[in-house]
Amino acid sequence: MGVFLMVIFVGFVFGLILNHFLPLLFLKNKKLGALPRGSFGYLPLLGETLAFLNPHPSTNIGSFLQEHCSRYGKVFKSHLFFSPTIVSCDQELNYFILQNEDKLFECSYPKPIHGVLGKISMLVVVGDTHKRLRNVALSLVSTTKSKHEFLTYIEKTTLQILDSWKDKKQVIFCQEARKFTFNVIVKQVLGLTPEEPQTVRILEDFLTFMRGLISFPLYIPGTPYANAVKARIRISSSVKQIIKERRRNNIIYNNNYNICENKNINPQKKESDFLEILLGVDTLSEDEKVSFVLDALLGGYETTSILMAMVVHFLAKSPTAFEQLKV
Repeated sequence: MGVFLMVIFVGFVFGLILNHFLPLLFLKNKKLGALPRGSFGYLPLLGETLAFLNPHPSTNIGSFLQEHCSRYGKVFKSHLFFSPTIVSCDQELNYFILQNEDKLFECSYPKPIHGVLGKISMLVVVGDTHKRLRNVALSLVSTTKSKHEFLTYIEKTTLQILDSWKDKKQVIFCQEARKFTFNVIVKQVLGLTPEEPQTVRILEDFLTFMRGLISFPLYIPGTPYANAVKARIRISSSVKQIIKERRRNNIIYNNNYNICENKNINPQKKESDFLEILLGVDTLSEDEKVSFVLDALLGGYETTSILMAMVVHFLAKSPTAFEQLKV
């Protein structure tokens, strides 16, 4: 038994070494052309992932990219998220890549991120599936944002948060920006207000999800990555329950609407949020609709709150721009 375990252990270690160093042999193939300079790191399987994931302020690119760009140039090779990788910090090259998506390049995320986002997330699918989902998304977002209620709720939420600052000696704006963004998104996407118990549960799971989204991709109970995968499952379950309740309410509404029409009574207005419009799209499966909701939460939450925080940060350092904005 001990010999058997030793063989398995040696085989595992040997596999890790091959996974890390075997690509180096293939990368020397002349058919691939000249590759940029760089390093695969010394850790089998992990490569330079740990250094890449090292936290840094949003106001700079971080020590990993700074050191590698200084040593190897703006384009260099590395080993990240279990795969040989070419990293580009060159603006012109990145623009060229983005302009030729689905032509010369295919957009994708490292495989471990698929485990967090889900296999049918619009962020990870490619080709015709991505085009189909993207077209539906653009149509849904434009329809939702064109409604008068959208801007009205944003204004109402803004005033409520500003009013809550009156008795505070200190305000951590980044946290307040996240609160504001989540309150707006969860209302417009799911029709939930901040006070509802469902909103609190979804927020807790969503914060866990965000903490593990860009983390070391090791699925061991208790790690941020494993917690994020489990949080996504819980959020999906919550969204499915909300969809089930919304469909049941729609049946009740339609029955009441017919009764009111027959009696010449004006029925109450039906909810017209993102989810309501999404439920009417017949080209999407149930799982795709749930994934759409998660993508909407993810796409609007972190990006919008960070942008707002950075605007305040840089305005504080530019008195001239701040005065012009007040005028």
